[in-house]
Amino acid sequence: MQIRRCSIVLLEPREEVGFDLDNLLSGGNGLNRTHRWVALAPHLEAAVDVSAGERELLGRLSPTDWVDTKALAGDAETVRQLLKSGLVVARGKRHAAHRERDERLRETQWHPLAATFHAFTRWSTLDTVQGMRDSGTETPEQMRAAFGPPPVAAPSRGEASSSVPLPRAEPTAFDQLLGRRVTCRNFDAARPLPRALFAQLLQRVFSVQAQVHACEDTVFVKKTSPSGGGLHPVEAYLLVQNVEDVAPGLYHYHALDHALEPLPMPALPLRGFAMQAVAHQHWFADAHVLVVLAPRFDRTFWKYRQHAKAYRVIALEAGHLSQTLYLSATEAGLGAFITGAINEVPIERAFGLDPVRDGAMAVCGFGWRGEAMETTELDPVGVIWETMAAAD
Repeated sequence: MQIRRCSIVLLEPREEVGFDLDNLLSGGNGLNRTHRWVALAPHLEAAVDVSAGERELLGRLSPTDWVDTKALAGDAETVRQLLKSGLVVARGKRHAAHRERDERLRETQWHPLAATFHAFTRWSTLDTVQGMRDSGTETPEQMRAAFGPPPVAAPSRGEASSSVPLPRAEPTAFDQLLGRRVTCRNFDAARPLPRALFAQLLQRVFSVQAQVHACEDTVFVKKTSPSGGGLHPVEAYLLVQNVEDVAPGLYHYHALDHALEPLPMPALPLRGFAMQAVAHQHWFADAHVLVVLAPRFDRTFWKYRQHAKAYRVIALEAGHLSQTLYLSATEAGLGAFITGAINEVPIERAFGLDPVRDGAMAVCGFGWRGEAMETTELDPVGVIWETMAAAD
């Protein structure tokens, strides 16, 4: 049998600290420390504990050249354990699953550190709200008590006497629009969103505005937000909850056709899936439309192959898209949000995404604002809620 090391693996020493009564009673500090090595391989679902022998053999195996296991007869048991974990892959049907997933990772041209970061920062069942309750950090006062004062909001560099004051411009309509751009945490789930308004936002934020045919099968597109290399890899997957004449469910937005492509319903009821997707941030789960920003990593990495900055420009694009969505929604009289606190794994399963090639980056959304601020929003000058109160 021929084997080789998986394409990307990082080894991390970890320390675990636990309370030890015997240690305390014998005059120690009451802490028991254990150390272990774990392997982080992006094509696998979880970290893998490795022994000293497994760690050393991984260092001797090539990630590109195949070697016959007969040459490793003295390490037969170590090879068997590494094959079982997927850190070593083999030719043949028996070990096809790990090998095929590793081959997809190779083909996608990930930078090793970016691939590891992406794979091991994905969540599956996290409840961020319960986490804040458990840690006592739900309010700014609680966070201050737990963490101490934060770094200052606007740091000064250099001598104050040498600063150069700049003139302030008179506010324009665009400045007013920027002032109304506030993250919405209070949606009116009972009020349907008009289909035309829904379509307008998708067109402004996610649709292709123009195309450039560089050659027969190489096309670049123009959208309203910038993208690294002009590649625009971020796709919009929608969870539609309350839009007139659009059936509630999951969709893929076709950016060129400006059309919705229906997808199978999730296993959970739609509202329950929305809660799961945004890690139980209930203030976002009531949005009329939730949008999963899902990059096609293989499109960006086609140009930026194993590039140290490629993942960063994809993350920047998600930020650009969210800002365009915020401004478009605000101009239309709607509220918007974006959150990176998401459970990627159930999102990927529901929308049929492979995180090696097209995983979830963030979730944003939009809809009508509620009439009352039941969940606190950061609106320090009262631009949103004072205006709404005056309108009542």
